[in-house]
Amino acid sequence: MNERFVKARRVNPANFLAELKRRNVYRAAVAYGVVAWFLTQLTTQVFPFFEIPNSAVRFVVIALVVGFPIAMLLSWLYELTPEGIVRTEDLDPAQARSVQRASGRILDFIIIGVLLLVIAMMIVGQRPFYRQTGASISQKSIAVLPFENLSEDKENAYFTDGVQDEILTYLTKIADLKVISRTSVLQYKSGVARNLREIAQQLGVANVVEGSVQRSGNRVRVNAQLVDARTDAHLWALTYDRDLADVFAIQSEIAKAIADQLQAKLSPNEKKAIEQPPTTDLAAFDLYSRAKSLLLTAGFSATADPDRRKAIELLDEAVKRDPSFFDAYCQLAYAHEQLYAISGFDHTPARLALAEAAVQAATRLRPDAAETHLARAQYLYNGLRDYAGALAELEIARRALPNDPRLFELTGYILRRRGQQEEGLRNLERAVELDPRNFYTLQQIGLSYQTLGRFAEAIAALDRALAIVPDNAETRANRGLWNICWKADTRPLHQTIDAILAQGPGAIASAADIWFFCALAERDPAAAERALVAMGDNSCWVDDTIQLSRSFGEGLLARMIKDEARARTAFEAARAQQEKIVQAQPDYGPALCVLGLIDAALGRKDLALDEGRRAIALTPLEKDVSNGSLVLQYFAITAAWAGDKELALQQLEAGLRAPTASLMLSYGALKLFPVWDPLRGDPRFEKIVASLAPKDPSK
Repeated sequence: MNERFVKARRVNPANFLAELKRRNVYRAAVAYGVVAWFLTQLTTQVFPFFEIPNSAVRFVVIALVVGFPIAMLLSWLYELTPEGIVRTEDLDPAQARSVQRASGRILDFIIIGVLLLVIAMMIVGQRPFYRQTGASISQKSIAVLPFENLSEDKENAYFTDGVQDEILTYLTKIADLKVISRTSVLQYKSGVARNLREIAQQLGVANVVEGSVQRSGNRVRVNAQLVDARTDAHLWALTYDRDLADVFAIQSEIAKAIADQLQAKLSPNEKKAIEQPPTTDLAAFDLYSRAKSLLLTAGFSATADPDRRKAIELLDEAVKRDPSFFDAYCQLAYAHEQLYAISGFDHTPARLALAEAAVQAATRLRPDAAETHLARAQYLYNGLRDYAGALAELEIARRALPNDPRLFELTGYILRRRGQQEEGLRNLERAVELDPRNFYTLQQIGLSYQTLGRFAEAIAALDRALAIVPDNAETRANRGLWNICWKADTRPLHQTIDAILAQGPGAIASAADIWFFCALAERDPAAAERALVAMGDNSCWVDDTIQLSRSFGEGLLARMIKDEARARTAFEAARAQQEKIVQAQPDYGPALCVLGLIDAALGRKDLALDEGRRAIALTPLEKDVSNGSLVLQYFAITAAWAGDKELALQQLEAGLRAPTASLMLSYGALKLFPVWDPLRGDPRFEKIVASLAPKDPSK
C-alpha cells in the first residue's frame, strides 16, 4: 500500500466523531454495554443459586469494566471480514465501507437480541415466584443473624444470644422497618461461612446484621456490622469495648445506629422503648436468655414439656434476683400458659393461677406497655378462652409491636378456634412473612388445612416446613399420616417409617405414635408391638388435645388380636392414669372425653356415655370450635364401643358436620382403623365411608 493512500486514511481530528461512527465504534460501545449489563444481571442471579462466592460476581463486574476500553480500541483498529480479522488501515476505502456496513448490521442484531433477553428478564422478574429475590424487597427490611461467641468461657453463648436477641427486639419496635423474627434466623449459626445473599433471599430482606460478643471479666466487646446483602456492601460497622454493665446501652446504640443507616423514622415512643434496658442485673439477664432460648424451640422439640419446666425454673430465679424484670414476667406467663393449654396434662387451676400471677406482675410494672397487652392476650386465649378480650388486647399491642409475628400468629389461632378458618390462615401466613423459617408456624398452617379437610394443601404446607428441617421425623411421618387420612393409602407412610427406622433405633421416637397408627391400619400386630416399645411412656395417639396413653394403645392392639385378658388389663391401667388427670382438671372436656372412651372399652356403657355427654357440655362449639369439634367427634367412637350403634351413627354424622375435621373421622381412618370395627358391615356406616372417598385419589 503506497504512502499517499495511508496518509489519506489517517484520522483528521476535525472529523474524529464522524470517523468513530464510520468505524462502528458507537455501535460496538452500545453492544458492549448491553451485553455487559445482561451478564452482570445473569451472574448476580445464577451464582448464588450454585453457592458461588460473591467475590466471583465482583470479578465479573471488574473484568467487564476493564474490558470496555480494550474493546473500543479493538473496534477502532480492526474489522471482521469474510477472510477473518483485518486491520482497518489495510482495507481500501470501498472494501472498508462494505465491511463496516456488514459489521454494523451484525452489531445491530446483537443489540436487538440482547435487548429482547433483557425485556424477557424484566417480564419474568414481575412474576410472583421471582419477586422475592427482586426489587420488591423493601430497602428497610433486615435480619439480625446469630452473633458469634468469642468468649473463652463457652457458657457465655447464652449471653451472646441474649445480646443479639435484644438488638433484634429493639428493631422490631420500629414500625418503619420489616424485621425477621429470631426463630427464623436461628439456623444461620455463627462461626461458619454464611452466604449473606442467599440468606437474605431466603428471608426476604435486603439487609443483614452480623456480629460477635466477647465477655472477659468485667469487660465486654461487641462488634456489629450492617451489610446490604444484595451487593455485599458494608453500610456500617463499629466495635464497642466497654464495661460489662454498659452492655444494655450498647444494644440500644446498635439498634439506633442501624435504624439511622436505613433511614427509618423513629417516633418518640419508639426511641424511648429502644433506650429502656431489660434489667440492670446481668445474672438475671443470663437466666432470662437461657429460658427464652428454651421456650423459643419448645414448640418443635421432642422434649417440649421438660424444656418449658426448666425455663420456668430459670425465670423464677431471674425475677427473684430482679423483681422489676418485666420481660421475664412476660416469658414466665407464656411458659405457664403453654403447659396449661398445649400439653393437656397440666390443665389445672394451679398452673393457670401461676400464669395469671405472672401477667399481673407484668401489669403492675408496665400497665400500658405493648408487651403487657400481648401477655394479657395470651393469657385470655390460652387460659380463659376469652377470644374477644384477647383480640382487643392484640389490637392495642399491634400499635407498638408492628413487626412481632406473635401477634399475627395468636390472631390466627384465635380466629381458627372461632371457626373463622380462612381469616385465621391469612394471619398465620402474615406471621410467616415476618418469620419465614418458623418451622412450628408452617406446621400450624398445615394443621389448619387438615382440619378443613384440604389434605393436598395441608401436605404442601408440611413440605414447606420440611424444606427448612428436612430430617424432622415427626413431620415426615405426619405427611404420610395425612396421606392415609386423605386416600386410605398406607404405602407412603410405610415407606417413610422404614426410611426413618433405617437411620437408627432412636430416630423413630418422636414419630412412634404415627408408626403405631400405620401398623394398626395395616393390621400388623408385630409392627404395632415394635411401635409401642419405641414410644416409651409417650402417648400412643395425639389428635390436638385428645391424647391417648401408651396403656390405651396396648389395649387397642390386644383387642385387635382378640386377646381380651390383655386388653382389659391395659385399659384398666389407662383408666387409672386418666382418672388422675380428670380429677386434677374436672372441667376440662377433652380429658373427660378420653375417660369416656376408656370406660366404653371396659364395657361400662352408661358411665361412658354419661362422661362423653358431659365432655360435650363442657366444650360447647360456640366457645371453642377446635376442642368442641373433637369431643363431639370422639363421642361417636365411645358410642360405638358402648354398643349403641344408632347413637354412634348419629354422632358420626353430627361430627362430620362439625366446623373442623378430626383425623379419626377422615376417610382413611374410617375405612382402615380398628376403632371403627363395631360399625363395619352396617350399610349406613359403609355409605358414609364411601361418600368421603376422594373423587380423584391420584391427585
